[in-house]
Amino acid sequence: MTALDPRTRRLLEAPIVPTLLKLAAPNVVVMVAQASVGLIETFFVGKLGTDALAGMALVFPIVMLMQMTSAGAMGGGIASSIARALGARRRDDADALVLHAIAIAVGFGLLFMIAMLLGGRWLFTLMGGTGASLDAALVYSNVAFAGAVLVWIFNSLAAVVRGTGNMAVPANVTAAGVVVLIPLSPLLIFGWGPIPGLGIAGGAVALLVYYLGGSLALWAYLRSERSLLKPSWAQVHFRWPLFRDILRIGLVGAVSTVATNLSIGIATALTGHFGPGAIAGYGTASRLEYLLVPLVFGLGAPLVAMVGTCIGAGQRERALRATWAGAAIAFALSGAIGLAAALFPRPWLLLFGNDPAMLEAGSQYLRAVGPFYGFFGVGLVLYFASQGAGRLLWPVLGNIARLIVAGLGGWLALRWGGDLVHVFAVQGVALVVYGVVIASAIAGGAWFGRVGWPRSTQALLRRIQPS
Repeated sequence: MTALDPRTRRLLEAPIVPTLLKLAAPNVVVMVAQASVGLIETFFVGKLGTDALAGMALVFPIVMLMQMTSAGAMGGGIASSIARALGARRRDDADALVLHAIAIAVGFGLLFMIAMLLGGRWLFTLMGGTGASLDAALVYSNVAFAGAVLVWIFNSLAAVVRGTGNMAVPANVTAAGVVVLIPLSPLLIFGWGPIPGLGIAGGAVALLVYYLGGSLALWAYLRSERSLLKPSWAQVHFRWPLFRDILRIGLVGAVSTVATNLSIGIATALTGHFGPGAIAGYGTASRLEYLLVPLVFGLGAPLVAMVGTCIGAGQRERALRATWAGAAIAFALSGAIGLAAALFPRPWLLLFGNDPAMLEAGSQYLRAVGPFYGFFGVGLVLYFASQGAGRLLWPVLGNIARLIVAGLGGWLALRWGGDLVHVFAVQGVALVVYGVVIASAIAGGAWFGRVGWPRSTQALLRRIQPS
């Protein structure tokens, strides 16, 4: 039997909370750095005017859909599959999964590119884009999605490395890329000397340069002696069981991701009834929610590896204890950020513009939804833990419940004569539903049998003992 690598042994035997925090610390820093990529773009694009800012607000949910699908949904499937293979000491399968992951990334990257190049105008018009804001959205979208394959490959390779329990390498690559992007983005947007300004398209070009460089760096690491995995194109034989192991988690996770971004896309469309200033305000304010995604992902990525490795090794009780530790940390972290934003919304919004309509709409959103960000953090980190367990039904149902509440509730608010603040209030209720549904199901034993909500902790622990 193959000996356990020290990184794998740490996931199975080391104290849970210190191990999670140690693995999460560099990951959280780097995920925040990666999120700042979008914020950097928004800051500089905001200098081009409200129409450009509204155009980015239209595109941003779709860009984040691709990001969350590639890094969170399919990336979680990749990391989970590799973690479970290593936990079960199937090293050859773990090596082969790397190249299966790249093949999946190329396929989905092409799918996103074709869909957005052909359907972007229709989609952004449906979301409320008109005139100059629609034109700006199309310029940015066409450039960004022309390089969708680069985004997918980068996030898939990062997931491969994280699946081994190594959070430092993706963190270092991402941080180095952000350092390059900070001067590159304004350079391409505004121009300097002989370099012409590309306007809003410059931000998209800078982003693609970032993903290309990061992909090359991650592949170089995987081909080095330092990598635990040893992928080889010369020896690869594509096998459906390995594709299926990634896709059965990744595709179900993608449904959850689509529901999350559709909730925000619908809210953008509902906000569009109040004009471009309202769209810009909502889009700018809701970026704080999107900032929570990589922040919680920083904690969720090591949780995928720990839960997946423990499940692969048959340690069910440890997997569940790690899950609740992660949920508590995520609630405290995201809840604190949400409360701060609700109490002091304008400092965040003023980073990106000072249009009165934008500031008013953004402030209304943060006051209504910010206090409930803790529930969003819990639901999201439990989604990642469920990826590690290979059990995603209830996270998907929780996200669908959020979508129904947010979409139907917002539509009814407008139909019954409600104002913008009522639309936003419904979004806050939807976050509570999202977190409570997923947490209740896992507490009831959904990973290891029928949901029954046992009456005591002892009953729950008996239910999850390996058979």
